[in-house]
Amino acid sequence: MEISHGHMDHSGSAVDLAKKHGATIVAIHELAEHFESQGASTIGMGKGGTLHRDGLEITMVDARHSSSLDMNQPPIYAGEPAGFVVKCEDGFTFYFAGDTCVFGDMKIIAELYEPQLAFLPIGDHYTMGPKEAAYAIRLLGVKHVVPMHWGTFGLLTGTPEAVRLASHPNPGLRVYDLEPGVPF
Repeated sequence: MEISHGHMDHSGSAVDLAKKHGATIVAIHELAEHFESQGASTIGMGKGGTLHRDGLEITMVDARHSSSLDMNQPPIYAGEPAGFVVKCEDGFTFYFAGDTCVFGDMKIIAELYEPQLAFLPIGDHYTMGPKEAAYAIRLLGVKHVVPMHWGTFGLLTGTPEAVRLASHPNPGLRVYDLEPGVPF
C-alpha cells in the first residue's frame, strides 16, 4: 500500500491494515522508517525512484502539501509528501496525486508517464479546489479523473460537478462520482 504523507487521514490505520493483510507499506523514506518502527513491513523511497514489484512499476513523484505525524504535540516530521504513478502489467498507468495543489511539474508527469487516469484532490482549503483540479487535468492530459479528498467535512467544499464545470470544454473528460462501497 502506498502512503502519500503522514497526516492521520492518510496514515492513521496503515500499520494495523498492513499487519492484518500482510501488506507492505511504500512511503517516503522517513515515513517508512516510522511505520517499520511500529512493526509494519515497509519499503522507503525517494522522489523520482521506481519500485518494481508484483508486476507493477511504482514511481514516487512530487506533491505540494505538508506531512507530519499528528500523534504527538508538536507534530513529528514525516518526510515530504509524495504522489505515485503506477504502471500496471498491461501498460495501464494511473497517477495518484496525494494531497496536493496544482503545480507545473504535473506536465512533466504527463510527458514521462502518460497516465490515463488521475486521482486528484478537489476539496479546497487543504488541497487544490475544482478550479485548480481542472488546470491539473489539462496539464496531465488525462480523460478519466477520480476526485478525492472532498465532502467529508465542511471545509472541503469542492465537488465533482464543480470540477466538470471548471474543466469545460474538455471533450471526452469523465469525472467519476464515487460513493463508498459502490463500484464504478
